[in-house]
Amino acid sequence: MSAEPYRPRRRARSFSVTARGLRQHLLEWGDPGLTRDDRPTIVMLHGWMDVAASFQFVVDALADDRHVLALDWRGFGGSDTPAADTYFFPEYLGDLEIVLDELFGRARAPIDLLGHSMGGNVAMLYAGVRPQQVRRLVNLEGFGMPRSKPAQAPGRIAKWLDELKTPMQLRPYADLAAVADRLVKTNPLLRADRAAWLAAHWSQPTGVGDERALLADANHKRMSPLIAQVDDWLECYKRITAPLLWIEGDRGDVSVWWGDRYTKAEFHERLNLVADVQRHVVGPAGHMLHHDRPEDIARLLESFLSESRPPRSDPN
Repeated sequence: MSAEPYRPRRRARSFSVTARGLRQHLLEWGDPGLTRDDRPTIVMLHGWMDVAASFQFVVDALADDRHVLALDWRGFGGSDTPAADTYFFPEYLGDLEIVLDELFGRARAPIDLLGHSMGGNVAMLYAGVRPQQVRRLVNLEGFGMPRSKPAQAPGRIAKWLDELKTPMQLRPYADLAAVADRLVKTNPLLRADRAAWLAAHWSQPTGVGDERALLADANHKRMSPLIAQVDDWLECYKRITAPLLWIEGDRGDVSVWWGDRYTKAEFHERLNLVADVQRHVVGPAGHMLHHDRPEDIARLLESFLSESRPPRSDPN
């Protein structure tokens, strides 16, 4: 691929905070002075094997300049990699909480919280556990997890023990063009210029010629020994008081990950537990809908975030 890279309309500032013993990297667009009670900071959370820079296209498509922060999860992008061989889902909630404390203080005003895929799952849980901290909630294709059975636990733990004996690896790429080609292969709807730009933010030089390595800890590939406690997640959904904007791509396909174990219809049933939900489908778009249709996402965001709605009571 030899396309000219995308040129951002709004430049991001890069900075880090220390939280839970790790340097946690963020990107910032806009000025904090732009915020007010009905227009707070938007915090964006990326998905698995992605980076904070992934939201650049959506930020550029927003008609009005907003204060936006995007966090690189531990072991991704510019954030530190923990001294551990397995990633456990609650760690992301812990990181988000302490990063927000570092940025805004413990007695902070509510934020607008957006997450994609894994980040959408974290955002949903956080909004249920800390409902007073989230004014508006946006979930882009964060479908949650299929329901597991207790009988699956022994086999899952055994598989994890086996995997601990084999180092996880991510293969390097010959150059930036090869990284961009990989992005387009994964998502054929991705524009060539956006792929070329993302490639530079999704990888780093290895020091061997033009070779590039992904900005991701290979241990993210190792499975967790813990089965999904779906009922626990659903209790969090019930406690969400923020209005929720759900957006999915018309070509999104959960069977890619779960086969026939979990369907979109089952997830939409779970969404019924949230008191106030708007649902939208954009297209043509796959799972990376913020890359495929950033303008559509931005328009839906602007309308949703500007709506005047009375706060709902905390069910706790």
